[in-house]
Amino acid sequence: MKHLISIHDLSLEEVNKIFELSAKLKKERKQGIPHPLLKGKTLGMIFTKSSTRTRVSFETGMYQLGGNAIFLSSDDIQIGRGESIYDTAKVLSRYVDGIMIRTFAHSDVEDLAKYGSVPVINGLTDYLHPCQVLADLFTVLEYKETFKGLKLAYIGDGNNMANSLLYGCAKVGMDISVATPNGYECDRTVYQGALEDAGESGAKILETNDPREAIKDADVVYTDTWVSMGQESEKEKKIKVFKDYQVNAELFSLAKKDAMFLHCLPAYRGFEVTEDVIDGPNSAIFDEAENRLHVQKAIMVLLMG
Repeated sequence: MKHLISIHDLSLEEVNKIFELSAKLKKERKQGIPHPLLKGKTLGMIFTKSSTRTRVSFETGMYQLGGNAIFLSSDDIQIGRGESIYDTAKVLSRYVDGIMIRTFAHSDVEDLAKYGSVPVINGLTDYLHPCQVLADLFTVLEYKETFKGLKLAYIGDGNNMANSLLYGCAKVGMDISVATPNGYECDRTVYQGALEDAGESGAKILETNDPREAIKDADVVYTDTWVSMGQESEKEKKIKVFKDYQVNAELFSLAKKDAMFLHCLPAYRGFEVTEDVIDGPNSAIFDEAENRLHVQKAIMVLLMG
């Protein structure tokens, strides 16, 4: 691993190393065992999109690893005033040991990795959200102990989460079915890449416009907001388009009885999911959110250690 830009770029061995180290660091944290594996290291964190989980988990993670994290919003650095990614990457590489960026354009992450000389972590783009999906898969592994023979159903918009779930499930060999309205399907390049990985892992991929078909006998049910950041002007239109894609008790009942519910958060109760599902006994959303911390710590150690 030189960077973490996409799960598709990782080998299965690298993914498994992330999970193994995540489990070790989580256990040590619970037992109060310090692990200053990045003592003296600094992570630069660029945010052009606001965040709760990404900022707190990375910043806390660096502190627990003995390092330091610097928050850099687009208002704080010159990239927000037109400085090129090239210059930003070259300069930050002289100061910090790694860069995490949460932004809109995926090309910004790729260019930081191309022009900089330190590891770059994709904290989210409009195209992919790999750290979230690695935490999701780690949570599934904790609950189910394996990926083989499992099916994840994603219901909603074919956005960055759906794209990364396609890559993630295909990589680890877990079947995935994705239900989106017509015209809101996942990116075609991502779909083809996931098919390539599925050919190696044995995972099955289903795309459909029918949420009932997708969720049938699922072991894991996943949804995300219908209106991603930057799409607020489309809210009223999307609420109408996606009204039949709400994960409610009736739809969730079509999954297996022990199916777990996941959501990357923030959630908008009453829209993409109802309270009886997201707050129900099958929901693992807060374990999932916590695991962002442990998985990202493992990623930082493997990249920057």
